[in-house]
Parts: sequence; C-alpha cells; structure tokens
Amino acid sequence: MGLITLLNTRHPLAETATQRATLAALPLARTFETATASAGHAPLRTTSISVLQLNVGKRCNQACHHCHVDAGPDRTEVMAPDVVDACLRFLEASDIPTLDITGGAPELHPLFRDVVRRARAAGRHVMDRCNLTITRLPNYADLPEFLAEHRVEVVASLPSFAGRQTDAQRGDGVFADSIAALQRFNELGYGIEGSGLLLQLVTNPFGAFLPGAQAALEANWKRELHRRHGVSFNRLYTITNMPISRYLQFLIDSGNLQGYMDRLVSSFNPAAVEGLMCRSTLSVGWDGRLYDCDFNQMLDLGTDAEAPHTIFNATPASLAARRIAVGPHCFGCTAGSGSSCGGATTTS
Repeated sequence: MGLITLLNTRHPLAETATQRATLAALPLARTFETATASAGHAPLRTTSISVLQLNVGKRCNQACHHCHVDAGPDRTEVMAPDVVDACLRFLEASDIPTLDITGGAPELHPLFRDVVRRARAAGRHVMDRCNLTITRLPNYADLPEFLAEHRVEVVASLPSFAGRQTDAQRGDGVFADSIAALQRFNELGYGIEGSGLLLQLVTNPFGAFLPGAQAALEANWKRELHRRHGVSFNRLYTITNMPISRYLQFLIDSGNLQGYMDRLVSSFNPAAVEGLMCRSTLSVGWDGRLYDCDFNQMLDLGTDAEAPHTIFNATPASLAARRIAVGPHCFGCTAGSGSSCGGATTTS
C-alpha cells in the first residue's frame, strides 16, 4: 500500500483543529454532555486508573484506509527515552495493574522490548496492540516468541476473516501475512485454551456502519477462521469506527458524515456510559502529553485544565477523579452496545 497518510498528502484534516471544527459544525440532535447528563453523569468523570495506555509513536509498517491515528511508514513521531522512563516510573509508583502499548506499530519503537521487560518485572499485565504483519518482517520474526516468553497479551487487529475485505482496507497481501502470523502465535500456545497466553482479535466495520452483536460475530469468526485456516483465538472485540483522521476523511468523501453521526447520536445507550474506557484509562502520547483516551489523543483533546497535562508532573492521585474532555466523536463509544479498546461495553 502506498503512503496515504493525511500528513504525507498535506490534507487539511491532518490538522486536529480542522477535524474538531468539522465535527463541531455538524447539526446534531444533542451534545454528548447532554446525553451523558441524562444518564446521570454531569459532568463525566473518571472512576480510577486501571489501564495506563502508551502510544509510543505513529510509525507503522501499514497505512490502513480507516486508521484514526493516521499512522504509516512515513510518520516519524516516536516516544523519546525520557518520556518512556517517566511513564514507567509513573506505573511503578502506582497500583495500576495493566500497561497497554499501542501505536502505530508499537513494536517498531526501539525500546519496545525494554518497556515490556520493565513492566513485567514490576508485576504488571502487559498488552501489545499488534497489527500482526509486523511479525512477518525479518527484524521482527522472533517477536511472537518474545511476547510468549513474557506472557504478553496480544490484541491483534484484523478487519475480516475474508481476505478480499481485509486487503481492501489494509493493502494487498496483508490478509495472508496476518493469517501466517496468527498460525505462528497458535503454535506458541496463544489462543489455545489452558495456555494462559491470550490472543484477542479486534475488528471494526468496513464502511459507515455500526458493529454487529459481538457475541454472535465472535462465534462466527471462531468457526470460520478455524475451518478455513486452523486459527484459534480467545475473544473478538468489535470497535465502532471513530470519526477521526482517515476515517473522518472517508465519511466526508463518501457523503456519509452527517448520516453516520446522526446514527451514532440516535443509538446512544445510557448503559454504555458506565463502561467507557476513558473512565478507567490514562492515555499518554508519544510526546508525554496526557489524554483521557486514545481517541481524544488523536484529536489533541488533553486532560482537564485542573489535571496535570504531561506525564512528567503527574501522579495517580492527581488524575484519579478528573473531569473527562468530551466531544461529538464520543458518541462512537456509547452507540449500541458501546465500544472501547476492549470491545463492546454492554450486551444490549
């Protein structure tokens, strides 16, 4: 796939201010603040920090059409060593149980393995948000073994169990490489019952649609991937496409932006508010700035004015009950069964 990042093509939506203004200008039935207030959350606040999520950079070996990060091979943003150290010191000084490492392709960060080792030495559960194809590159061929050695949970993105649909979104040959990577993870015990090596798959709809029922999709995916390729995994996470970055561009170019946003607003589920990932996650950008979630990070919506703004002056106590920054994009996480980095948040 060619370099299609918004930044590389100098697209106006490469500016986060343009993205925020585009969403703010839409005539929606109600604001997200009004919606959450109707669910008993005025304002929306965090309940704790159970996940520290590090976005270690925007460099990626893929450039997917719907990427909300606008990641790609041409991106150069990378978390500096002093930021990495500050994040790990913050983690070690806290009782936060989980470190979630994302990107871009987080494994491309030169300190990725050091981060894993240090977090595991501190007794933390570590998650790697892996695009699978990174393991097919020569310099990263031993990555599955490393992850298995340190018992890292692999959260792997795969648009579809059908090759054509996956390649259409991610580039020719991506599906075949993804299946080969999954088969290698299975050989090491990942996704196999009783091994303790967790392999989760993440999928989002291809087009301007909401995800289907997660449980039903999971059963279908497990059946089809095993039947077609002998692949096993633990859970399927369905994630709603967020109107950010390249997916926002897709919505605008296809004439679906207003309709999609109206669908998100009308599908607001009050029960999904309780499970919003922003209520229990602290997201750290590659430059050390703090956000309530990865989506806010991509729109440059930092933490509340009364909370610390960078990892260098943050403490867990100063961030534990902060007010959450919200916007129209947040309806993506409360539509239908809800959506988070861990999939659907409700069963309704």
